[in-house]
Amino acid sequence: MGRPIRTRRQATLASLAAELGVSRTTVSNAYNRPDQLSPELRRRVLETARRLGYPGPDPVARSLRTRRAGAVGLLLTENLSYAFRDPAAVGVLEGLALACEDASVGLHLVPASPGREDVAAVHRAGVDGFVVYSVPDDDPHLAAVLERPVPTVIIDQPSLEGIDRVGPDDAAAVGKIAEHLVGLGHRQVGVICMRLARERNDDFVSPARQSGAHFHVQRTRLEALAVAFSAAGVDWAGVPVVERFDHTVDDGASAARQLLDAYPQITAVICTSDILALGAMAEAERRGLRVPQDLTVTGFDGIAEAERIGLTTVHQPVLEKGKTAGRLLLSSGERSAPKVITLPTELRIGRTSAPPRTVEEPWFGG
Repeated sequence: MGRPIRTRRQATLASLAAELGVSRTTVSNAYNRPDQLSPELRRRVLETARRLGYPGPDPVARSLRTRRAGAVGLLLTENLSYAFRDPAAVGVLEGLALACEDASVGLHLVPASPGREDVAAVHRAGVDGFVVYSVPDDDPHLAAVLERPVPTVIIDQPSLEGIDRVGPDDAAAVGKIAEHLVGLGHRQVGVICMRLARERNDDFVSPARQSGAHFHVQRTRLEALAVAFSAAGVDWAGVPVVERFDHTVDDGASAARQLLDAYPQITAVICTSDILALGAMAEAERRGLRVPQDLTVTGFDGIAEAERIGLTTVHQPVLEKGKTAGRLLLSSGERSAPKVITLPTELRIGRTSAPPRTVEEPWFGG
């Protein structure tokens, strides 16, 4: 049997103070209150710490003393990779990170995969507050966040009384899309929407499921479309709406396939996100449909790829959304009442919307 490997015992605050011949308070000040020491003394403390292998004050012990974790928690009920894959989520994450940088605090991601009921990650998170990014109103992780005695800011959804929130006016924004399409003459339309509830549904959506959606942003957008098209004489109960649980281009394409197979007569596909719209565009191309001559497609978000291809969409400032939420959270101690910040949106009419084809025009779809 070989000889056991000898490891050097890690230096402690006490052993470092003894080595330097100073008090433990002096060593602590070198890390936490450098203005209390002369530059020369602080340099000597830090150099000796490096030589002896002292790692610095224990952050857990320090947080217990100060009751501050020095970090903001971001709760999103998606797989962790979603925060780095979805363009809108990436923009929100970047904006929130910028706000944290400005305040010299960390950012702790608290992902909760769809369908997971275990809220231990919320309970374990050592954070001074939470930003909740777009979750359903019945999500158990949201309930766990609200049980914590720390400030909370919600981005987009849900809208809860007494809780700070940042997001656009979804009804007004979608109303602009509907007005644009109605003005072009579209009456036979279909909708592709993001998930409406925590349980999976990749199919057509009944009016009851629309009105009872637990994701209030999607519910609000569908309600705004219903109001606008009903005012134009369209029976909303007859408008096909297809839901997708996952939010990818492939899911947008499969939803468009399902929609167009069942309702080939529609002249416009309204998507509640640009990602879904990009998928619908891909499916239109696969079928040989010309956009916008044969089929109008619209989105929502204003991501870079949508701008590149000239998608007609609503642009919302996703980076500013994250930054505003972070600043609102970090300033919550200065206010006594909750605050709701509504961000501006802009309808950007691109190359994917036009008047509907007429019966005289040949249709090359198949």
